[in-house]
Order: sequence, then C-alpha cells, then structure tokens
Amino acid sequence: MHQPSPPGTAGAPRSAAGTPSSVLGLNTYLMYATGKAARRRLTDTLAAHGLRLWHLTILAMLDEAGRLSKGDLATRLDMNQSDLTRTVTDLDGAGYVECARDASDRRRIEVTLTPAGRHALARLQAEVSSTETELLSVLDHEERERFTALLRRVHVQLEEGRAGGPVPRPAQETAVDCA
Repeated sequence: MHQPSPPGTAGAPRSAAGTPSSVLGLNTYLMYATGKAARRRLTDTLAAHGLRLWHLTILAMLDEAGRLSKGDLATRLDMNQSDLTRTVTDLDGAGYVECARDASDRRRIEVTLTPAGRHALARLQAEVSSTETELLSVLDHEERERFTALLRRVHVQLEEGRAGGPVPRPAQETAVDCA
C-alpha cells in the first residue's frame, strides 16, 4: 500500500545519501543537517587561524558595541562566564583584545578590541563570507536574500524568547590579565 508523502515532500528530490523523504519533510531536521554542515565548514575556516566560533563572536560583539565588561559580554552572548574568560584570555594572548580594570569599579574587567583584533575580524569575516558563498552556491542572489531574511526572523524570535521578551506570533507572510 502506498503511503502519501508528508507535507512539503511531494516532488522533493531525494538526497544523494538516501535521506528518507519523510525526514526531508521536517524543517527542524533540515535546519539541523544544514546547520551541522555549515558549522563544520565555519569551524574549519576558523581553525585555520587557531580560533573557534566564540572567538569570532566576541570579536564581532566588541567591534559592534565597543568596550564591554566581561560580565556584559557573557550576558549579551548568553555565554557561561568561565567559557567567556577562557576565550577572552585566548584573544588577549593573540593580541586581539586588551583587558583593563574599570576605574570606577576595580572588580570589573573591561575588554576592548585592539587594532590587530579589528584587522583579524575583517580577515575572518571575508573568509567566512567566502565559505558561506560556497555553501549557498545552489541559491541565486534573490533566494539567498530571502533565505537570510527568513533565518534572521526565526533567530530574532528565538533570541527574544531566550531573553524572556515577547515572542512575536508568526507573520502571515593598563594591561590586565584577562583571567
């Protein structure tokens, strides 16, 4: 007896690896599998420079926000404080950030992006962009823009939910040791 195809899978191509069509009909599976492949490529790109995703994320946050305390960085990135400290220490050792005690509260350590960190971030962003272009080569320019807009919308909703904010309904359409 023939079983009907799950929604979203009728006429969908089978993957070369033989992924069952019923799984290809699950957006959560597609996001997981695509995300896993994207993360592997991103990890390889960053590893060539001795860095990880958290390194890139912290550099980008400091570039965007300016000087931040380690506590603020951890909160903004939803990152465990000890992981953040370890990652900032790595970046400090590479000369990409500087750490200094806050003059008004000596217990706080503030982190600032250095010129070398800004240069490294620009280089990394170019390489990551190239990796992304390769990964999304199957999509034309308009499809990439639409894909990015949809991913960003889902991401914003997830971030707002994590932060405890309203979750919108879907639309109809002095050098200091950093340790």
